[in-house]
Amino acid sequence: MTLDRFDRHILQVLQQDGRINNQELADRIGLSPSPCLRRVRALEESGLIAGYRAVLDAKKLGLTLMALIHIAMDRHTPERFANFEAAVSVLPEVLECLLVTGQDADYQLKVIVRDMDHYQALLLNQITRIEGVTGVHSSFVLRQVLAKTELSVV
Repeated sequence: MTLDRFDRHILQVLQQDGRINNQELADRIGLSPSPCLRRVRALEESGLIAGYRAVLDAKKLGLTLMALIHIAMDRHTPERFANFEAAVSVLPEVLECLLVTGQDADYQLKVIVRDMDHYQALLLNQITRIEGVTGVHSSFVLRQVLAKTELSVV
């Protein structure tokens, strides 16, 4: 899909405010409502807009401890990786799972929990029990300096 300046502007605005109504969006990008809505629907149908979400305040939900966990696996086989990925995908504490290179680890998990007791239970009762996990290294986030979800559409 080729994006023109209107499409890029739509994407920029929707990343900042996914709840904006079509009339306001059309006004902001300089189109009338009908062509604006057609463009938004085309962007959604193409899969470029993958969805809309609410961003929650973790601390107000009592989730105050964020950790990065590096996971080493015993074997580097598609089956072993698929099993690990399926197991962590169902853990609500896992915000992100990345298959990485350049580390002594195969995966990096970003998790958020209530406190250290919750973290310990997650680590010892769930993550380390996944078949193939041989090493775990945890780092705790002192302060989140930057957290953004917007992608550059320039």
